[in-house]
Amino acid sequence: MTDTSVPSEATKATAATEATSIGRRTVLIATGATAATLAVGAAATSEAPTAATADTGNTAPVAAAAVCTLTKEMTEGPYYLDGQLVRADIREDKTGFPLQLTLTVVDDDTCVPISNALVEIWHCDALGEYSGFVGNNGHDEPDNGTFLRGAVLSNSSGVAKITTVYPGWYRGRCIHIHLKVHTDVTLTSDGSFTGGQELHTGQLFFAETITTRVAALSPYSANTVPRTTLAQDSIYDEGGAASGLLTLTALGSSPSAGYAGSLTVGVESS
Repeated sequence: MTDTSVPSEATKATAATEATSIGRRTVLIATGATAATLAVGAAATSEAPTAATADTGNTAPVAAAAVCTLTKEMTEGPYYLDGQLVRADIREDKTGFPLQLTLTVVDDDTCVPISNALVEIWHCDALGEYSGFVGNNGHDEPDNGTFLRGAVLSNSSGVAKITTVYPGWYRGRCIHIHLKVHTDVTLTSDGSFTGGQELHTGQLFFAETITTRVAALSPYSANTVPRTTLAQDSIYDEGGAASGLLTLTALGSSPSAGYAGSLTVGVESS
């Protein structure tokens, strides 16, 4: 499962007592206060595929979870870099199938959307390489330290939208995206951010039915590192949306057209 020459996240998890997710919390399911549910009803609707697309084979099944579920925390991993850019499109020149993320941040107790929360993500490219750490998955490519990293502020409805590409994979881990949620940050003149409070550290995951199609096509097929599935992964715990499993909807008739991915992220705001 792990690469002995380069520490994988799973290896670091063992070495740093992260075999279980750090800061893992008990999952709390909302009991269904009507007014609170209505406050984020639009977000819940956007996460469900329509009947017309459910049987096309291009849409991931909906992961069952209540709107106000507390999203589980996961390990930060070894590839986080401070001071990344605040921007809605993090692709730069990276090739890959488009991925349009819609993440709705809510208070897990009240279901109230959290506005002006900085939603930060980072992930590897199609060949499994992270900016700032290129070469760790065995590929030689330019490394500017910023590709496929960035953050956006949530709007008044708690929604943060980020455009990226479908991630690739590296040895020992399934396909995933890292996620942090901050509040009270200060935006800086160089386009980054500083300060604030970190409310959540987690990961986003992808249905195997879709990943299998994506992985078979270029540029992903050029990644010859063995791919770890969701079921084999040492971090993902089969918890569905509460553990970060995205609802994916195809943007076209083929995987190359890309996907929309959505999730309601429940956090403890106090």
